[in-house]
Amino acid sequence: MCYMKIILGSKSPRRRELLSMLGYEFLVEVSDIDEHVSETDPQKNALAIARKKAQAIKQKYPNDLIICADTIVVCDGTIIGKPKDIDDARRIITKIQDNKHIVYTAVVCSYSDKKVEFVEGTKVYITKMTSEEIEEYINTSEPYDKSGGYAIQGIFGKYIEKIDGDFYNVVGLPICKLNRIIEKIIKNSNH
Repeated sequence: MCYMKIILGSKSPRRRELLSMLGYEFLVEVSDIDEHVSETDPQKNALAIARKKAQAIKQKYPNDLIICADTIVVCDGTIIGKPKDIDDARRIITKIQDNKHIVYTAVVCSYSDKKVEFVEGTKVYITKMTSEEIEEYINTSEPYDKSGGYAIQGIFGKYIEKIDGDFYNVVGLPICKLNRIIEKIIKNSNH
């Protein structure tokens, strides 16, 4: 019998939905950390932020499974964050349209004195958009709380030509790989 609680360290409703899809009961604990890190490599940057989140929550739940993640979008070598305002959203969508970018999600699973970490990358190809389509999109509420300014599962999905990699990674959590790790951790904690 597993008495280890699962704690999702994320305020993202999408990550909550994705972890729920796996069928696990879990608590949500949001860490209030400074997400600024000195890493310039996008994958290391995302991993450093996910680690900071996990370390902050670990103090409250030292014997439980903490799952934290951070997602970063990279286009033409530049990290694309969440749009700050409509002008920033326009700039971001203009940059990623008719182009490809990579979505990196770093995941840290911390439990007792152990840690499993990984970074998943997915290439996303966006079709060419007209200026009218860009304006229509940025005038919705969708771009403003998401890295890269879009939700692949939302209204922006109609502009996705193709992806190379895990769809759910782009949503915010690579659930196939994460599920295997959770299963292994739970199995090992029962021995």
